[in-house]
Amino acid sequence: MTKRRKYSAEFKREAIAFTKQPGVSCRQIALEIGINPNLLSRWKREAEGSSDKVFSGSGTPRDEELSRLKRELARVKKERDFLREAATFFAKGSS
Repeated sequence: MTKRRKYSAEFKREAIAFTKQPGVSCRQIALEIGINPNLLSRWKREAEGSSDKVFSGSGTPRDEELSRLKRELARVKKERDFLREAATFFAKGSS
């Protein structure tokens, strides 16, 4: 049996905030931050029409920082890969 992961309230609020950006889907954000898309959809439903106190959260500040850094690293890797592909495309085109 696997141990159930716990997410802090801050992590949940940030994940929900990412879904409000134009041009991104709930599924895309969930996969980028490493959670199940259904879980993110449930968090989003729970937060609708509620205050910031909707999530009790049991994470520590250290866990929250680690989660934030992991999300940032995933975003930076995605940008790096895109730029690498673009550079390869333009290098082939100028030959």
